[in-house]
Amino acid sequence: MSNATLTARVADAEIGRRPEEIVNDFSIQVATVNGSGSQSANSVLMRSIFLMGVPVSGKNIFPSNIAGLPTWFTIRANKDGYTARRKEVDICIAMNPETAREDVLKARPGAAIIYEESFNLSSLRSDVFFYPVPFAKLAAQATTEPKLRKLLVNMIYVGVASHLLGVGRDEVVAAIQKQFKSKAKAVDLNIKAVDLGIDYARAQLLKKDPFQIQRMNKTADKIIIDGNSAAALGAMFGGCTVVTWYPITPSSSLCETMIEYFSQYRIDPKTGKATFAIVQAEDELAALGMVIGAGWAGARAMTATSGPGLSLMAEFAGLAYFTEIPAVVWDIQRVGPSTGLPTRTSQGDVTAAFYLSHGDTKHIILLPGSVKECFEFAGAALDLAERFQTIVFVLSDLDLGMNNWMSDRFDYPRKPLDRGKVLSKEDLERLGKFERYLDVDGDGIPFRTLPGTPHPLAAYFTRGSGHNERAGYSERPEDYQNLVDRLARKHETAKQFIPKPVIDIQPQASVGIIAYGTTDWAILESRDQLRNEKKIETSYLRLRSLPFTGDVAEFVTRHERVYVVEQNRDGQLADLIRLEVGPHSPRIRKVLHYSGLPIDARTVTEMIAAAETAARKEQ
Repeated sequence: MSNATLTARVADAEIGRRPEEIVNDFSIQVATVNGSGSQSANSVLMRSIFLMGVPVSGKNIFPSNIAGLPTWFTIRANKDGYTARRKEVDICIAMNPETAREDVLKARPGAAIIYEESFNLSSLRSDVFFYPVPFAKLAAQATTEPKLRKLLVNMIYVGVASHLLGVGRDEVVAAIQKQFKSKAKAVDLNIKAVDLGIDYARAQLLKKDPFQIQRMNKTADKIIIDGNSAAALGAMFGGCTVVTWYPITPSSSLCETMIEYFSQYRIDPKTGKATFAIVQAEDELAALGMVIGAGWAGARAMTATSGPGLSLMAEFAGLAYFTEIPAVVWDIQRVGPSTGLPTRTSQGDVTAAFYLSHGDTKHIILLPGSVKECFEFAGAALDLAERFQTIVFVLSDLDLGMNNWMSDRFDYPRKPLDRGKVLSKEDLERLGKFERYLDVDGDGIPFRTLPGTPHPLAAYFTRGSGHNERAGYSERPEDYQNLVDRLARKHETAKQFIPKPVIDIQPQASVGIIAYGTTDWAILESRDQLRNEKKIETSYLRLRSLPFTGDVAEFVTRHERVYVVEQNRDGQLADLIRLEVGPHSPRIRKVLHYSGLPIDARTVTEMIAAAETAARKEQ
């Protein structure tokens, strides 16, 4: 919808005509202060819309401090199921006095502004709808406790917004009960605060804006979960028994959630003892070292980190690759370099992870694009690590890992765990010999034994220095060359087992798009915008893993121009693709978004449309 259309609707309202309703298609921005307790209220508002049957997503944009700085939470409701961040703000709930004026000025024409009346914002603009509310005074009616008042203000704006939007009270109450679970006193107090907001809005606010929620049935059998929780659940189902970590935003909640899950489901019922080990290491290097030790011993082990931790892991990543020990690393990407912006999202680690360590090193990387894939890839990464006896990286990001996403329910894993080429006592007895690094069948993957296997042939020396097929120390040039060539063969074999790209070919399209991870959600919406608004038809390939399969080169050769859309400054994935496609590399174009905010469809649409206009002029 254009700004001109919304401005016209404001004019209609000013002369007494009710503007045409905009139903189940808008974004809400709640502007508060970090540490004010607004997260629970925002989750309640989002889930209330979800319970109305309307597809919804929520994104928390918060500072990297404990309390005091501005924070924003955006909720998108969309009847068509679009869940990427919407660039425009349709409804602004302005609760932070330091940013209130700026928040109002950034809202689109025709927006609804709900704000603390003492801020006196109504004179700032004439092309939006203002709803002043005495939140502080209303909170005083809810409780006499000063600390509680500050918290309950948040639930009062939930009540005001739900009334103005037409969200049912029953849904709000259900969302509160879900949020606070068994805490009966908290449930009752928060419902009281919501009712204060509803009652005030009903009695004092005249509905003027066009935004409405109406019941749908598009969330049946759906769940809401964040990517880190989904990954933790998937790793538990995937047989992980050892987790080591060092806290770092935005990965910490992955391991914290694993502690909760494992403590509930991984206790031996007979002895009452834990059947797992979760260890907080002194740093990220030590965390990966522990994972490698556990993987060598036969456990399924993993760690989680972000960019700075990934940098520290380089030496041990090379050790796992060269000695061929299973390990899994989840990298929840954030903005860098160095400390960067710890609470902003990015896709800036793909090159670092692919080549991590010195020398000739390449790693298997999985690229989940949804919470469901976080669940599925958690188990797949453990399988691949053991099958290929190597370190496997899973690249999520802050947007996927820490934000809430609507998803289909996860499928219960039915496939047996893939432990790879592990020789038992009986195998060794039958074979009569064992050479740890011998490629028996040409796939580059040797057989291994686990410590404690009761057979004299099972033992071998694990070393990070040069070695031959028998695991003996060697500096012979041919031994080293044979070793690294075999590792390269193993990498080629991996292409048959890693998750394949998701490809949508439009036969008439001369334009292709390649993306991965959370960029996918903006691309899905952008493709519709390009088709309907710009008359540009596109094909699309969503990458789900590295190394590249032949699908990527084939996709590039089918199209005149291929736009690689990613969330980093330099276009790291595009450069890797150019290396892959060789003579066809001039077809690759970069579309880059690296503000730290989650990518939105409108930005992608405008950048591709402008590039296409320029390309057609050159022809």
